[in-house]
Amino acid sequence: MSLTLRTLHPVFAAEVTGIDLARPITPEDIIAIEAAMDEHAVLVFPNQPLTDQQQIDFTRNLGEPEGYNTPGHIRRQAESRLGAGIADFSNLDKSGALISPHDRVWFFKLGDRLWHSDSSFRPIPAKYSLLSGRVIPSWGANTEFADMRAAHDALDDRTKAEVEDLVCEHSLIFSREAIGFTDLTPEERAAFRPVRQRLVRTHPVTGRKSLFLSSHAGTILGWTIPEARMFLRDLTEFATRERFVYSHEWRVNDLVIWDNRTTMHRARRFDHHEVRDVRRTTVAGDVATIEQVE
Repeated sequence: MSLTLRTLHPVFAAEVTGIDLARPITPEDIIAIEAAMDEHAVLVFPNQPLTDQQQIDFTRNLGEPEGYNTPGHIRRQAESRLGAGIADFSNLDKSGALISPHDRVWFFKLGDRLWHSDSSFRPIPAKYSLLSGRVIPSWGANTEFADMRAAHDALDDRTKAEVEDLVCEHSLIFSREAIGFTDLTPEERAAFRPVRQRLVRTHPVTGRKSLFLSSHAGTILGWTIPEARMFLRDLTEFATRERFVYSHEWRVNDLVIWDNRTTMHRARRFDHHEVRDVRRTTVAGDVATIEQVE
């Protein structure tokens, strides 16, 4: 099976055709997909009607799936309508009904509309995320991606030197407080305690440097909180300029894969009276950006 790539943006992102992800994948295809991810960071696979198990099976070709028993949401697995190994990023509750716009789960999910990198709030952040579009609203709901490699390359020399050795603290508490959601239990706050991440990462294959920004980042070690947050806001504003951003307009059965080490992303608004059923699997990272302090 021969993969065909079509670039979607001047600096990153590509559409991949010529492969059926529901079928067993050859080692040669895996190598080709990994190489395409290293180059493009975001890959769009159209017309991939996958079951949950097929999505999980394909994900395992790219690495060890990230466990969902570790803290990453206020909704527990027992409250999800999906089985183990796949995360529900829909606006549906366990019964399949629309989540109330006044539900704390809905408020929490709104934080996904901030620019972020998946699992940056974990000691070892995620490698890839894979999102499958099962039901798509008639309006809105795009996912936007920003290339953090291109953003780093475009920094002036003074700022590059300034960010090189900075260390941030990341937590879901920071990103949810940014939208005014503070209704966290003591147990949730303990589970979401901040972790340290370097502000600049180097890709293990390409050697390219990228900014490791996220709405989950709330402090910079050695800086005052107000100055740190203003600096991180300025960096994010720069890194998400149009020249660094690809906006994906979802079609039913799209599968989109992105590299959390080199991109940020965010969900966009849609009519919450319509169903948006998207399901995510995640490939776990294997290297911490910095040693944690207990």
